[in-house]
Amino acid sequence: MFISKLLAFLVLLVCSVAKPVVAEIVYPTKPIRIIVPFTPGGSPDILARTIGQKITEATGVTVVVENIAGAGGTIGADRAAKALPDGYTLLMGHVGTLAVAPSVYPHLPYDPLKSFTPVAWVARVPNVMAVHPSVPVKNVYELVNYLKTNPGKVNYGSGGNGSAAHLATEYFKLVTQTFIVHVPYRGTAPSVTDAVAGQIQMVFTGAPAIIPMVRSGKLKAIAVSSPKRMESMPDIPTLAESGVKGLEGFEADQWYGIVAPVGTSSEIVKKLNHVINASLTMPEMTARLKAEGATAMPTTPDVFGQLIQNEIKRWRPVVSNAKISAD
Repeated sequence: MFISKLLAFLVLLVCSVAKPVVAEIVYPTKPIRIIVPFTPGGSPDILARTIGQKITEATGVTVVVENIAGAGGTIGADRAAKALPDGYTLLMGHVGTLAVAPSVYPHLPYDPLKSFTPVAWVARVPNVMAVHPSVPVKNVYELVNYLKTNPGKVNYGSGGNGSAAHLATEYFKLVTQTFIVHVPYRGTAPSVTDAVAGQIQMVFTGAPAIIPMVRSGKLKAIAVSSPKRMESMPDIPTLAESGVKGLEGFEADQWYGIVAPVGTSSEIVKKLNHVINASLTMPEMTARLKAEGATAMPTTPDVFGQLIQNEIKRWRPVVSNAKISAD
């Protein structure tokens, strides 16, 4: 009897102190999909493919970039938000889809703060203001004067209503009190193509999509939206240094980051964050981003999440004052 009670006691003791064994998540084991909510060829597409290649090199799994464009990127973002939270569908998030859209679309089908889990802040990219060579201006000061003496004559393209390019240009219009006609496209690439062809006269969008056209002489760069000049093209001045009243301190950079559907395992998020951050600190990756005018932003998911919250608050009054809507 004593032995039986002793054994029972020992069994209870072992059970009470033993820690449950939690199986480590084996990830990834199959192809990962990164949804880019814009057409191929634009800044988010270029960055997604670059990051995807690095994820493949680090994990051995294939990364497929899927472009789902439309409605300023919100169609693709919604598709990602509704995907299984298993780490195999990610979104190349963007200031437009994660920070601007809530103020532009009254019936947005997703909530940037509730539908997604931040994974990694990838890069900050300045917008480059460029015009067709036929536009008779060489700098921002001349451009503003030209716009004021020719109201409505210049058309500018963007990746769609509520896109980052739309917002940045409307912000510029507000500050300079100029009138430029907006022509929305289903993505950045077609707007740049039409600017090169002279169908529209101006674009103000992410550097990776503009720099090749400027270097080839197909577009004329006027200014960048960042506080400092780009290292890759230091001859292009900032808007803030233009001398135009109201542009002091002007800043309207784009930013990009990877988010996953809410509910994605924290372990998977941690693994992805580690892989992406490691790739962003590689010398060849840093050089590649710099060549495209981008700055790598390796950090934690929490810091990226805070950025999204801050940017939603920052752009809301701009959207309201510029009367930007999805219609």
